[in-house]
Amino acid sequence: MDNRSLLYGLVALAIALGFGSCVVGRGLGEIRRPEEAITVTGSAKRPIRADFVVWRASVGIQSPSITTASNELRSEANRVRQFFRSNGVADSMITIKPIETYAVPEVVETGRETGRIIAYRLTQHFEIRSTNVDALTALSQKAGDLMSEGVALSSQPPEYLYTKLADLRVVLIEEATRDAKARAEAIAKSTGSTVGTVRQARVGVFQITPRFSTEISDYGMNDVSAIEKDVTAVVHVTFALR
Repeated sequence: MDNRSLLYGLVALAIALGFGSCVVGRGLGEIRRPEEAITVTGSAKRPIRADFVVWRASVGIQSPSITTASNELRSEANRVRQFFRSNGVADSMITIKPIETYAVPEVVETGRETGRIIAYRLTQHFEIRSTNVDALTALSQKAGDLMSEGVALSSQPPEYLYTKLADLRVVLIEEATRDAKARAEAIAKSTGSTVGTVRQARVGVFQITPRFSTEISDYGMNDVSAIEKDVTAVVHVTFALR
């Protein structure tokens, strides 16, 4: 065999070996390719109405004499309790907190306290809990009647709660997961794929917001200011693609 024939033979062998390596490499690549997947977010929302309400109020008295302050506070607190009773609030619904006492110090113009007590401020706190949301809301709005009579009443806005949230969470997670799957199927269909099994799922925070509110928080929200609310659940699901 002359040199030219030997050269042609080596070139042909190199081409054949290179082609074979490409085929083997391609086959291994297909075998080792990880299963494709898609991650989508699903959500579900339900309107709810608060079924429990908490209303807090307090009455305060300040006087140079702690005895006088105590007697006046007792009288004012009795008027507040009578106001509750006359509006259908049973004593069992009322929690009366311990009296808070604050000694008011004398302060000179420089802001320095002299060490002398010039008055005593006594405060009695009340808390009412009820499942009659509308009735207690109406009562809280009548608190101004006591104030107009000279009672030093301080009223906080009622807090509105929903007590069946634990059961609703389960339902909303199921609905949000179905929503996530529907979205994944729509995306997969556009690419010629089909949705397979769930590879990973994570439940996001719940948002309890006033009805029609668009406000959200990364840490979740639990609104207590509104009677009518919306509860939104979010899930993040990863599906295998076939």
